[in-house]
Amino acid sequence: MTKISDQLAAGQTFSFEFFPPKTDQSARELEKTIGELQPLGPSFVSVTYGAGGSTRDRTRDIVVHIQRDTGICAMAHLTCIAHTRENLVSLLEEYRAADVSNILALAGDPPADPGDYPHELEHAIDLVDLARSVGDFCVGVAAHPELHPRSGGNRELDRRYLARKLTQADFGITQFFFEAHHYFDMVDELHALGCYTPVVPGIMPVTNAAQIQRFASMAGAEFPAWLADRIHQVADEPDEVRKIGIEVATELCSELLEAGVPGLHFYTLNRSPATRQIYNNLGLGPACRG
Repeated sequence: MTKISDQLAAGQTFSFEFFPPKTDQSARELEKTIGELQPLGPSFVSVTYGAGGSTRDRTRDIVVHIQRDTGICAMAHLTCIAHTRENLVSLLEEYRAADVSNILALAGDPPADPGDYPHELEHAIDLVDLARSVGDFCVGVAAHPELHPRSGGNRELDRRYLARKLTQADFGITQFFFEAHHYFDMVDELHALGCYTPVVPGIMPVTNAAQIQRFASMAGAEFPAWLADRIHQVADEPDEVRKIGIEVATELCSELLEAGVPGLHFYTLNRSPATRQIYNNLGLGPACRG
């Protein structure tokens, strides 16, 4: 069983994120995307988990399929909000039985109709501890370079909680961002708190202006004015939007790699072209990486 912590200890990781498809057609598209990205030699891939566990079975099935049938190391996202401890233990036991050894522990979002949902575990750090009690899992957590959306803008408190969470975990993966200084500032602040757990930066190239701005707003990420201006000038030309998005993401990745980041994690939105182009621009891939 490959553990992401071992991969990070050995060198930089390069990974991709998918979300569970809702239809048979989107499932076929995801399978195609996985096939197109597999030759790039990803260190691992991850599969997201819907609010309140709404994609529990689909997430589990995709993770297990990737782990068993493709030879790619798969990481399952798991959230604790709206789950009982028994729910979570059951799912972790299923992953353990399927030889899935990597978990991304998240607090998660409540379901759209929250009602009276379980509150047995509220925070990702609680899920880290629970996963370790169930099996020999490698557990990652999320990091927000521009502060967690629920931090209330309290930078000191946000960083202290993040450092505590990362100290309990094996690694972190960030929410996406568009300017490298956000990542570097976060790492410096974590080091000042004595936290040196590796944190992999997350990358989401702009391929659809309206979509990315919505995602950024939800994630608490700034969509910088200089990028918004460039995109606005070609808003009616999808190919130009995509071209700018790939160019900006390539420059960001290059700056991060030059600084020696632990790796790169690409938010693919279940499509491969942008990620493949960025890889090509950077000269990545198994042959280039040796």
